[in-house]
Amino acid sequence: QVVGGKVKKPGKRGRKPAKIDLKAKLERSRQSARECRARKKLRYQYLEELVSSRERAICALREELEMYKQWCMAMDQGKIPSEIKALLTGEEQGKAQLNSTKLAKAAKTEANSSNP
Repeated sequence: QVVGGKVKKPGKRGRKPAKIDLKAKLERSRQSARECRARKKLRYQYLEELVSSRERAICALREELEMYKQWCMAMDQGKIPSEIKALLTGEEQGKAQLNSTKLAKAAKTEANSSNP
């Protein structure tokens, strides 16, 4: 065929593939497979670590939930668990400290304003 003054051959278009060394091609394929397996192994290790950390977190939360259930059962029976008492007294002490510091600051500012 003659198109635009050029002779075209029928068949495939574009460059013909150069003859690739079969051994080099096989080696590249093997290397690619090794890298793929290594990536897969790393991915599975990461996922296993993630699963184990989540399982540990779940166990800790279940223990905490069980503790809260026991506290609730005790309070339903009219008993206040010692842990809750400690929390409440700690909060009361914290509030008392805040109030005392506020009073002390107020007394200082009052003393400063009355002393010219």
